[in-house]
Amino acid sequence: MAKSKSGAKGGIAALDQSPSHLLHRALQRALDIYVEEFGESGITQRQFAVLAAADEHEGATQADLVRITGIDRSTLADMARRMIGKGLLERERSNVDARANAVRLTDAGREALIEARPKMAQADGRLLKLISGGGRRAAFVGLLRDLTRAAPPAEAAAEKKAAKAKAPRAAKPAKAGKPHKGKKAKKKAA
Repeated sequence: MAKSKSGAKGGIAALDQSPSHLLHRALQRALDIYVEEFGESGITQRQFAVLAAADEHEGATQADLVRITGIDRSTLADMARRMIGKGLLERERSNVDARANAVRLTDAGREALIEARPKMAQADGRLLKLISGGGRRAAFVGLLRDLTRAAPPAEAAAEKKAAKAKAPRAAKPAKAGKPHKGKKAKKKAA
């Protein structure tokens, strides 16, 4: 039988004190509740997020949906392709940026979202009931919102890299250094 230790080794927090571990476990719980409410054949939680975001932000580009949902660009592009194939979304060139694709709900996508909203509300309600007290529930949702609004390190690094790439490049100065010595030159020097 494993013994419980009260202290942390090497400065690493015990799992029950680790925010990242606890958030991971909370996500597992949330996804389990979601599947119970939607069933195995229902739309996924991420598909729901894309449908809801596309509904709330008419004509949003895929890049907009990445920012809104937090789903990475390649995953969202693949999801959009599959959801277009299922007839839930349609894609067209953006009126604002001809290089970007605007994503819109189809009638089938709108129907799927209308059908899914009460199930999502039920799943969210079940999840929040696991937290005692209405004030604590509201505070929890507020704290989660704070976490999601903070730019993740990878996103901040990508923004810096994009800004650096857009900046005009200065000509690189020629390297001043010693002339290259070949094998023969080294032998003569010895």
